[in-house]
Amino acid sequence: MASPEPFRLAGRWALVTGAARRVGRAIALELAAHGAHVVVHYRSAAQEAAATVAAAEQYGVRALALAADLADASQVAALAAESEARTGGIAVLVNSASNYLETPFDTITEAAWDASLDVNCKAPFVLSWHLGRAMRARGQGVIVNIADWAAERPYRGYLPYCVSKAALVALTRALARELAPPVRVNAVAPGPVLLPESFTPEQAEAVRRATPLARLGSAEAVARCVRFLVEEADFSTGALVHVDGGRALV
Repeated sequence: MASPEPFRLAGRWALVTGAARRVGRAIALELAAHGAHVVVHYRSAAQEAAATVAAAEQYGVRALALAADLADASQVAALAAESEARTGGIAVLVNSASNYLETPFDTITEAAWDASLDVNCKAPFVLSWHLGRAMRARGQGVIVNIADWAAERPYRGYLPYCVSKAALVALTRALARELAPPVRVNAVAPGPVLLPESFTPEQAEAVRRATPLARLGSAEAVARCVRFLVEEADFSTGALVHVDGGRALV
């Protein structure tokens, strides 16, 4: 089989979940900077989503914001359908949105478990099932899932979260098999990039000391890796790329 034509973002539509803020916003703007039109998904941060749309449009591309609660599978399916209808076809899906719920082991509830698995794994599956099949029918597409280094090195106090990210890595590999060859599916595992807003300076310093590169990363570093997987990594599928300053090594 001949090698496929290089995948270029320019002129294509990308859906980025959780793109109103933080890492998702950085990803949306990185893709826009390389010519992609972007669908900015958000749950409730309408003003921030509008700001991301405006920032993306500064690159001369089109952008629109769509709301959906990723904990509700019917809303996730509707997001996929509306994204397809409003754009004429999504070529890139980045499952970036997630929740990060502290759940001490002795107090874990079924609701806490469901909240993590529904948003962090089920929603990416539903979007990938709908949009991945549409990409396959059109003959080309890319999916990138934002996992976490904790998928391989779980830490205490966040069991449902860690399990949900491990499931997302497994989902990435399974989707890569199901959707090959026309659709590539990879994952990025960020480490200490944007710490929770509740972290104290002492907690942040402890994270820096525990990271081999002795510093925190940036949302932009994750975004650049996503862009690389979309445009440059044309012989990679089912891969997990760490952007964690070496944190998974310790």
